[in-house]
Order: sequence, then structure tokens, then C-alpha cells
Amino acid sequence: MNENLEKEYVLSSRKRRIVAYIIDHFVMTFLIVGMVFLSLGTNFMDEDNLSNPMARILPTALVGFLLYFSKDSIRGISPGKWVMGIMVRNENNPNEIPSFGKLFVRNLFLIIYPVEFIVLVSSQEKKRLGDKNAKAIVVKNPNKPTKLPRILALVGIGITFFTFIFFFAGSAMKSSDAYKVAISEIGQNEEILSEIGGIKDYGMMPTGSLNISNGYGEARLNIRVIGNEKDINVRVYLSKEPNGKWELIELNK
Repeated sequence: MNENLEKEYVLSSRKRRIVAYIIDHFVMTFLIVGMVFLSLGTNFMDEDNLSNPMARILPTALVGFLLYFSKDSIRGISPGKWVMGIMVRNENNPNEIPSFGKLFVRNLFLIIYPVEFIVLVSSQEKKRLGDKNAKAIVVKNPNKPTKLPRILALVGIGITFFTFIFFFAGSAMKSSDAYKVAISEIGQNEEILSEIGGIKDYGMMPTGSLNISNGYGEARLNIRVIGNEKDINVRVYLSKEPNGKWELIELNK
């Protein structure tokens, strides 16, 4: 077996495996976070939707974790392994891919990732506990794509992640009751209306923070106000009591 392995396949270096794991962890975490956010909806910041968010989060997170531990199920190649040009194979026959069950159990060992890292770094066979349990090896992919598309895919994943977080967070804030009260107060502020010649619209994404805990709320929002004559940025501070409505505390240009 070792002789065939040397002729046909080369074991992956530890460095490639560690980098592949980091990429996988980032990609799968992005997937799980994205699924959780989508299950909550952009109005999850409203108090009416805070009563039992775990009822929506837990099923979605469970599906996400099942996907996480199934990440090598397609040809023994996960997103990170594809980028790093490596793959999982059967140690007794490197031409075969381990079964889905073995690949899944192999990844379950990542729950104890600090131990897995130590075992991988110290093992002469370049194996972690999950590999040994599944009787698997990680080898270089002789048919790996060229470097450019793999780099572009990695960059694309990063851009997609941060774009999603930015737009979802902005949309959630814009759908909140605090934001609605804020723009209502801005629309009634005579000083602002006079300065900008009337309001045409508001910026696409407000920034700032919004927190609700035990019924108490605090919101600090920065809102772009688009006027007929000029645009200005308005900073709004609001708060709320349990079972109460959002109230304006401070408004500054």
C-alpha cells in the first residue's frame, strides 16, 4: 500500500491541511450564520420577534452543523481542500473515497479541534484522530485546478461574507421600530427641513447600534438624510422601557 501511495499519491503537508481547515471553518461558519439570519428575518430586532428566537435558530443551526460535518462528502473534497488542492481518500485504497458515514464521523472529531491539531502536528503519519478512526488519508489532488481560480474563489467567498453581513445588518436596522421612530422625528424637525429644503429620501443603510435586553432598549443611529437642496448626516439617540415605545432622547446633525 505504501509503495502504491508513493507512486500515485503524495500525502498532504500539515500546513496545507491546517490552512484548508481554517478556510472550511470560515466558509461553513458563514453558511451557518447566513442561514440563521435568514431564518430570523430582517425584522428580528423588533421586540415582538424577540420572545422565542431560539425556536427558529435551533433547527436552522442544526441543519448548518450537519452540513459542517458533511463538508467532505462530495468526492472527499471540502471547499478548503479544493482551494488547497488536497482530498480525502481510503488509506487501504487511495483510489477510493471513504463512505459518507466515515467522512461524517471523521469530521465529528473536529469538535475537539485543539486535540486534533496537536495529534496532526505530532503524528508521523500526518493523521489526526478522525483520520485514524475513518481509516483515511489526506493526499494532494493530482487534478487540482490552477491557482488563479482557487484564489479568486477564496476572495469571492470573503467579499460575499462581508457584503452579506453589511447589507443584512443594515436591512435589519432599517426594519426596526427604533429606525421608524427616528425618521419620523427627523421628518418633523423644522430645523432640518429648513436646512435641506425638504426631505427626498434617506440613505440606503443606517449605521450605529441597537440593543434590546429584558425589554429595555437603546439605539444610536447614524442616518443619511437626502434633501432637495443638500444632504446631511443625522445622529439619533433613542431609548425604550419594557412594554413601552421608542422615544427620542437626542438628535444631532
